[in-house]
Amino acid sequence: MIALGLVLIAVAVALTAAAFREPRWPHAPCRSPRSRRTAVPAAAISLGLPERIRRAGREADLSPRSLLLAKALTAATGLCIGSIVGPVLPGRLGPLLMAGSAAFGFLLPDLLLERSARRRHRSMVAALPDALDLLAVSVATGRPVAVGLFELGSNARGPLAKEFAITGEAMAWGSGQGAALEMLKTRVSGKEIASFCATLERSRKLGSPLAEQLRRQASTLRQDQRRSIEEAAARAAPKIQLVIALVLVPSVLLLMVAALVANSDALLGVGYR
Repeated sequence: MIALGLVLIAVAVALTAAAFREPRWPHAPCRSPRSRRTAVPAAAISLGLPERIRRAGREADLSPRSLLLAKALTAATGLCIGSIVGPVLPGRLGPLLMAGSAAFGFLLPDLLLERSARRRHRSMVAALPDALDLLAVSVATGRPVAVGLFELGSNARGPLAKEFAITGEAMAWGSGQGAALEMLKTRVSGKEIASFCATLERSRKLGSPLAEQLRRQASTLRQDQRRSIEEAAARAAPKIQLVIALVLVPSVLLLMVAALVANSDALLGVGYR
């Protein structure tokens, strides 16, 4: 158990050191202080931390270096908890608990980021139909798509508005609609955003009316969301019945049994003298 603890501590120390180690730049030996601060450690790149941070929309307040350090600290915390509780357990459960708690601590920041990324994606998908309706109104008045996206992103709130503002600004500053939409699909995954980008590109290449296509897509998204809610409600009914069968029914039966036991002398006609 001591050897396993030392190995896990060494891994945590190595990860902490990797968080502060600068990556190698073979073609740029002299770097500015700003590039030193913004450099991403090689360990963070190998673990895919920048991609997780980007999907969660935390680029502004969370760096890969900080996330790597947080993973090392949570792994060390899990190891400490396992080393405290492990000696109490019988047999080989102690080393298993130490290894499992350290692994769980190491993966905990990734799980929290993934949860944040899923919540962010759901909020963007939920806000997309209203955003498409507003963009359709802007396009119908004759405004360019870039202006409509930028104004929509500037006047609204939420992650989708932020992504639209970035895309509109990229279009306005000469990146081109195709390149800006490709960057949008890279930042935001999902078939909804991909369909939206395909609609914009099809309208640009073929000259088809964009406003009507955006309205149809918004209506389709609302139907899909309504269908998803109905399916979730249908899946919830058996779960509610299971809770009733396993929790409420036994509790009511226990109350009935307790009442019968308390009044058993009266029911059986047997009295105590």
